[in-house]
Amino acid sequence: TNCLTTVWRLYKNLSEDQQRYEKQLIFEHPAFVKLCQELLRDSRRMTRGDLVFSLHAVVNLGVPQNTLLVQTLVRVCQEKLNQLDNRCISVLATTLAGLDKDKNVSALQAGLQLLVEQRIPSIRDIFILQNLMKCMGKDAPVFLKKKLEMAVLKEIDHLTFPNALRVFLALVAMNYCSIPILNACSKKIQENVHDAPFRQLILILEACYSLQYRDVKLFSALADYVNSTACLWDKKQIILFLSAFETLGFQPSELMGIFAEKLTEDPEFLNLKNLLIVLRVYSRLNYVPRGQKHLFFETLHRCLNKYLPQLSNTDLLKAVYSLCILGYLPHRALDELLQKDSRNDLYKEQKEMMLRCVKACMELDSPSFTKPAFVLTETFSSLVSLNLRKAREALIELLGDESMFRQNVQLPYKYHIDFEIRMDSDRKKVLPIAATDDHADSSVQRLAFLFVPLSAFCVGTMHPQGKLAMRKRHLNKLGYHVILVLNKKFQEMTNEDAVEFLKGKIYSENAFPFSEVTVQDNN
Repeated sequence: TNCLTTVWRLYKNLSEDQQRYEKQLIFEHPAFVKLCQELLRDSRRMTRGDLVFSLHAVVNLGVPQNTLLVQTLVRVCQEKLNQLDNRCISVLATTLAGLDKDKNVSALQAGLQLLVEQRIPSIRDIFILQNLMKCMGKDAPVFLKKKLEMAVLKEIDHLTFPNALRVFLALVAMNYCSIPILNACSKKIQENVHDAPFRQLILILEACYSLQYRDVKLFSALADYVNSTACLWDKKQIILFLSAFETLGFQPSELMGIFAEKLTEDPEFLNLKNLLIVLRVYSRLNYVPRGQKHLFFETLHRCLNKYLPQLSNTDLLKAVYSLCILGYLPHRALDELLQKDSRNDLYKEQKEMMLRCVKACMELDSPSFTKPAFVLTETFSSLVSLNLRKAREALIELLGDESMFRQNVQLPYKYHIDFEIRMDSDRKKVLPIAATDDHADSSVQRLAFLFVPLSAFCVGTMHPQGKLAMRKRHLNKLGYHVILVLNKKFQEMTNEDAVEFLKGKIYSENAFPFSEVTVQDNN
């Protein structure tokens, strides 16, 4: 056992190429063959520790699972299962996680699961607990996941930083979101973030995404750390950080500003893959650096033009779409895109939506576009969706009549408004819809209420993400003053509070600025 485990420890520290070469030498060595024969012969006389560690070393050295040696060791482990201590159980669970399912492995896994269930109350070592969580995996029954969770929570006060990272990732492997454990791990990670290497920081963010765990304090701590040490990171590493934050919907504004500055100073490092990531990140998170907006766009535009011949049709559409969301029109790329669109049937479903947005941006964001005196609208239906009934009832109570507002309004460019209200130029009086419907009147102020989900904003803020910011910008261009309402919060209000809230939004002088929305509408 000592010989095998020593070989394994030396082997696992080699590079992939070295491992391939050394594995061949190990398997061809006559002493290794003799060692395996002795192991096969003596397996039933071995101590529990030697047995489990021998199986672990043999499997990890790459001895095929269907060999007599591996199958015998698996069967003997099954026979001695009840003799195993907690450490041996942890090692065996790790070994089985790397084996394919077969008759012997499945039987041993079933027995191990029962044993783990019995032993959990006696396990006090968080390292062993997190390893069992990881090895039991997502297929473990819910009651077993719950037991492991409770065992970890009992020892949570003794959580170290390395174990906090391991527990975080073990929850991902188990596909189990335990908020109390995650909060404790998050706190420990925030306290020791400066000790975490690059790869672990990325793994933490990926784990948060997998578990749908949104902790603004954790995200901010990681972003602040990367931001404060930005000079030590490679630009491509910062791109990976930004991409991880983007998948979470979190905007690390300072880091995005620093990276934008690095990009405008030296854009040559940006290859095609990273260019597409940068465009996606900045457009979805709706960020344009203050003071160097034009330079930033021009830099991205030049990079995009350089890679135009290499872009696939899909990537070209994504790149143009990203810049259009930010309110910038890359003319050369647009021409290329529209030529391909006219030649080929490239765009289906999601791509059709993206192309429609691009064409809307070409018209509405063009410098030559002027606000129309009259916008042709259409009311979808008098029926209102369930989640907007509360808003409708509040508006009726506030305004006195359904004739004072419109609902489910369809606009040009496929835009939709939940509720439309019209007011006089002083914003003192709500006007009946019918009285202002058939003619253009520049003195009439049009309010567009949009009830939007939390996911439309960057995490932890009321900063609209790219698509919502574009929608708001375009409705402004069409002559509407847009009022965004967070639907979840509105639904939690009492009826009286809902009426007062809408009253404040409609009549307050500061409720909505009558100026065009900026690309980065910071709030």
